[in-house]
Amino acid sequence: MRKILITGCGSGLGREAAITLAGRGHYVYATTHTQEQADKLNILKQKYKLPLESFRLDVLCRDDIMKVMNIKIDVLINNAAIGESGSAAEIDINKYRDTFETNVFCPIELTQIVLKQMISRKEGRIIFLSSLAGRSPIPFLSPYCATKAALEAIGSSLNEELKELKDVNIPVILIEPGSYATGFNEKNVAKQFNWMRIDSYFKPNIRLLEKKQYAYFKLTESTNINSIIDKYIQAVEDKHPKERYIAPTIQGSFVKIKNTLCKIASRSLRTPQR
Repeated sequence: MRKILITGCGSGLGREAAITLAGRGHYVYATTHTQEQADKLNILKQKYKLPLESFRLDVLCRDDIMKVMNIKIDVLINNAAIGESGSAAEIDINKYRDTFETNVFCPIELTQIVLKQMISRKEGRIIFLSSLAGRSPIPFLSPYCATKAALEAIGSSLNEELKELKDVNIPVILIEPGSYATGFNEKNVAKQFNWMRIDSYFKPNIRLLEKKQYAYFKLTESTNINSIIDKYIQAVEDKHPKERYIAPTIQGSFVKIKNTLCKIASRSLRTPQR
C-alpha cells in the first residue's frame, strides 16, 4: 500500500485513476479543483468504503499547495491540466501564460515541495501526466501541446538529475495518453471558436475548421479508458518503472512511426543531391 496524492481528480482520467488505485488498496489523496468535487468523491468513499480522502487543492492557490507539507506522500501524480486552442498566429498570449501556469509551473512547484520529504526519506515516485500531443503537436491546439512538450523535457531532466543523489530512489515517470473520449478534447477545441468567429485570420474558413477539428477527435478518440488507467497502475506499482507509459498502443505506435518518417524526410532534404 502506497500513499498517493493525485491532482485534478474532479473528473476525467484523474477521478477514475483515484478510484481504481484506492480499490487496489492504496491510500489515495484525491485532490480536486473545487470543494464540491471533493465532497462528491468523499460520498463515494463512504459508500464503497474506499481508502480515499478528497479535498480541494487548486494548483493555482499557494495556500492549497502548502497543504501537502503535512502529508506523507509516497507517489505524486501531477494530473491536473487545462487546455486552450487557437492559432499561434493570433491567440491572446495570456492564454498561453494561463495554460503554462496550470500545466507546467504549478506542477513544478508542487513537485519541489513534495520532493523535500521524498529526498529526506531517500525514496518516492513522481509522475507527470504528459500527452502524445506533446510529441506530435496538433494544429490549433499549440497552447496545450506546448505545455505537454515542456513536461516531456522537465520530467526527463528531473529523472536524470535525481539519479545523481547518492542512495536516493525517486524515479520520475511520464504517462502519455492519446485521445480519449472524456469530453476534455471537445471543450478544448470549442474555446477558440468563441473569439475566432468575431475576429480571426481564419474567419472565412471557420465552419470548415470547426468541422475538421471535431472530426479528427471523433475519428481518433478511444471510448475505453481502461488502457490508460492501467498505465496509472503500472506507473505506481511496477518495481522497476519505465520512463514512459503510453496508451492506446495503436496511437503511440502511429506517433512513433510519424516522427520517424519526419526525421527521415528531414535528413533527405538536407542531403545534397548528386
